[in-house]
Amino acid sequence: MALALALGARGQGRVWPNPAVGCVIVNRGRIVGRGWTAPGGRPHAEPLALAQAGAAARGATAYVSLEPCAHHGQTPPCAEALVAAGVVRVVTALEDPDPRVAGRGHAILRAAGIAVETGVLAEAARRAHRGFLLNRIEGRPAVTLKLATSFDGRIATATGESRWITGEGARRLVHAQRARHDAVMVGGGTARADDPELTVRGLGAVQQPVRVVLSRRLDLPPEGRLAATAAAVPLWLCHGPDPAPDRRSYWQGLGARLIEGTIGPGGQLDPV
Repeated sequence: MALALALGARGQGRVWPNPAVGCVIVNRGRIVGRGWTAPGGRPHAEPLALAQAGAAARGATAYVSLEPCAHHGQTPPCAEALVAAGVVRVVTALEDPDPRVAGRGHAILRAAGIAVETGVLAEAARRAHRGFLLNRIEGRPAVTLKLATSFDGRIATATGESRWITGEGARRLVHAQRARHDAVMVGGGTARADDPELTVRGLGAVQQPVRVVLSRRLDLPPEGRLAATAAAVPLWLCHGPDPAPDRRSYWQGLGARLIEGTIGPGGQLDPV
């Protein structure tokens, strides 16, 4: 199961809106197949592992970091694929809280005579699937706060000038964190002061997270890095109900997705 979780982690930040699942097929103590959710969310981990195992999947045990899906979507149910492959035992870490699954995957397996064990490395799996679980159970995303400050608690110079605070090692870590998230969000003030690109760099060819900027009036640098890359990397701009029409048309013309929010009692933008 530890290997299944490690394999699933390879899909983090690349498989939204699906969970990043890992699967390992073991027959007579030998790993015969392994897989993890492919970029874009499909194929799922189980059919990829079964395809690698081939005939060796018959009589084997499948270790899966989340309950196999039970619904017909753009791919057939993974629970049925495990049954068809002749797997005799399935070990999972967690039940899938998605209403389309919610125990049905386990039920399909048991109805076919397959031994099912669940709850193995459950706490580690909850951490690994934190974003997916929060989305399905509470309807909200998992949020990681990235904050860089000096020893005296400053984030910029007295004049507001932006300077590097973090070192090269910390910046590499930030890019690795970005690669594991589905989106990166900043406020309009940060976009204006720092002119960030908000992309993953230095890690080779990776799927870029959606860049989200909260800007009530869409008063963002028209010639900045976000504008220059809007056509190549997804850019979502959350704004208030009254941005200037020319700003709306400008950013839409660049390929940005505009999302209108409401203004809270304190004058803050609420994008929900």
